[in-house]
Amino acid sequence: MSTGKTVLSRVLLIAAFCGLSMTPVFARGAPTPAHPPSMSDTVDPGNSNHSEKSSEKKKHRQDRRSERQYQEFVTGYRSARALVLDGKYAEAIMAFRDLGHDDNPDVANYVGYAYRKLGDYDLSKVWYDKALAADPNHVRTWEYYGLWHLEQGNKLKAQDVLEKIRLLCGNLTCQEYRDLEAAIEEGRDNY
Repeated sequence: MSTGKTVLSRVLLIAAFCGLSMTPVFARGAPTPAHPPSMSDTVDPGNSNHSEKSSEKKKHRQDRRSERQYQEFVTGYRSARALVLDGKYAEAIMAFRDLGHDDNPDVANYVGYAYRKLGDYDLSKVWYDKALAADPNHVRTWEYYGLWHLEQGNKLKAQDVLEKIRLLCGNLTCQEYRDLEAAIEEGRDNY
């Protein structure tokens, strides 16, 4: 047996012993989400009734509050993402929705992914569209949307999406391109 096969065999044995699944997971979304626009608002400096020093203090307090809110969002996002990775799709949808940032492309993408895994293709499409409305260049959403098309039996549309990903990545080696290309070539109907 080659060294690579020996290592793989050991990993599989250890995983089985520990009760871990070695099923490939396509849900590799961003471990840290994009900063929601609503959290990056700044104090309006146009109010002339406050001194410059007072405005600076206000901005500093708001920046600290925004950073704390963002950290809470990231913590909630990571918890919801862990639910997706564990295959707990219904719980993940609720956790992502509870974040209150449905307009975040990473959040909307994962909600769409979870609905797709639950077999609700109509809601999945709504959420992929929401993610792409928030960020038309969100490559991971394009990948999942291509997989959505494959699951719908539309290989030609999936190939169109693959071309879109190629253009966004600027090459044929980005992970999203390679994953969708492999799925198209394999011809499976569930990803």
